[in-house]
Amino acid sequence: MNRRIRQLTAGLLLAYGLLFVQLNLLQAGPRRDVLLADPRNDRQVVRDFDGPRGPIVTADGVVVAQTVLTPDGPRTHQRRYPTGELFAHLTGHYTLTYGATQLERTQHDVLVGRTPEQQVRWLTGLGRSGDPTGTVRLTVRADLQQEARDALGDREGSVVLLDVRTGAVLALWSWPSYDPELVAVPDAGEAGRVLEFLNAFDSKPLLANSYQERYMPGSAFKVITTALGLEAGVIDLASTWPVATEWLPPQSTRPIGNYRGTPCGGDLAEVFRRSCNVPFAQLSVQLGPEAMVDGTARWGLDTAVPIDLPRPSASTFAPGLDYAANLPLLALGGFGQGEVQMTPLHMAMVAGAVANGGAMMTPYVVDATLDHRGVPLDVTQPRVWRRPLQPGTAATITELMVGVVREGTARCCLQLNGGVQAAAKTGTAQLNPVGEPERSHAWIMAFAPADAPRLAVAVVLKGTNAEISAGTGGTLAGPVARRVLNAGLAVTG
Repeated sequence: MNRRIRQLTAGLLLAYGLLFVQLNLLQAGPRRDVLLADPRNDRQVVRDFDGPRGPIVTADGVVVAQTVLTPDGPRTHQRRYPTGELFAHLTGHYTLTYGATQLERTQHDVLVGRTPEQQVRWLTGLGRSGDPTGTVRLTVRADLQQEARDALGDREGSVVLLDVRTGAVLALWSWPSYDPELVAVPDAGEAGRVLEFLNAFDSKPLLANSYQERYMPGSAFKVITTALGLEAGVIDLASTWPVATEWLPPQSTRPIGNYRGTPCGGDLAEVFRRSCNVPFAQLSVQLGPEAMVDGTARWGLDTAVPIDLPRPSASTFAPGLDYAANLPLLALGGFGQGEVQMTPLHMAMVAGAVANGGAMMTPYVVDATLDHRGVPLDVTQPRVWRRPLQPGTAATITELMVGVVREGTARCCLQLNGGVQAAAKTGTAQLNPVGEPERSHAWIMAFAPADAPRLAVAVVLKGTNAEISAGTGGTLAGPVARRVLNAGLAVTG
């Protein structure tokens, strides 16, 4: 009898041991991640969706995403987006069936209270509060985001406003946008129909075009080409170019011309403020393929910008192209045509680097994350991403950009309130082949005040219609930049 009892006890202990090992494998071991990733396992998703979730708030205190109780609905909790489309490309959406995007995805653990620090604070503070959730506080201001939306109107394009000293994003707007609340509905079929409808548009309303899409920059790119020439000692303020309407680059029978065939020439300040194409095409060929490719890489081209938002697109100078055998394309690249493409965010960072004495700051949209009591969990610290130019070169470029506002292509449209001096460079990127109807993007990059810079802005209007394609960066993008800079200076002054 005693022998049988011992055998039964040993068997039960063995079974308990196996069960203990299996539970640890499932809960904390290598199989845990496999089970969580299994699409048939929706328990965690349902538990999160039917539980509390913290808010996302702007720098000026506006709630742009929150979870509310819905006791009469199919789910106990529902995600709401009170500002509709205004912050969609920042918050993204949070859904039961289609997952989460943007900050709703990247900040998920903070919002539901699952970071290790939140868990410790929650466990040690149960006597005071049972709420484990966290808050995400943005650098973006609702008033400046609204100003950017109103200034752009219903024209396809993007507006980016940065603090040049820190890299904090104060406005990040693209149109078209979408209302995330139409996607974050409990009905999976309805949410799917909305997503299908939005995905059908060529204008990509679900995409944050301000940093996830890139465009030919046109003459706004001349800031980079000029900086490379100055840094290499190839040009200086005394450099001059003869008046010309066009120039035939090597290896080509097709000349490169100035915008609309305008005769243009003079010293560096003159060709920069008038935005002549020929001098910058010649400069890029003079610098050569290696210097242009390596130089643009120092500005961060062909590398994704390290913003705290998912899937940023990389601006590009197409370094894989054999420019030595394609010098006409290199010449076009010198004034932002050909294979060159920039994201609006990166263009604002270029302006910010000039304004900041040559230091290009890392952009960020999350100012801080907080626990349920408002105590900070993490606060973003500004840091330099690149130093593409020396302070002396930045001062020279600033002087040239001030000339664009005082006497050049932005003279019409970038005079700021209170006599504040702005510095800018416009761009009109011609997209149409020769002989076809004109189609172009309108660009401007700028910063202010020129003598003590605080804010940098980039604006692009996509050449989707004849009205935009017939305009220029100064006449179309300039007024948008002026309005946003005026508003930004007023609230950050």
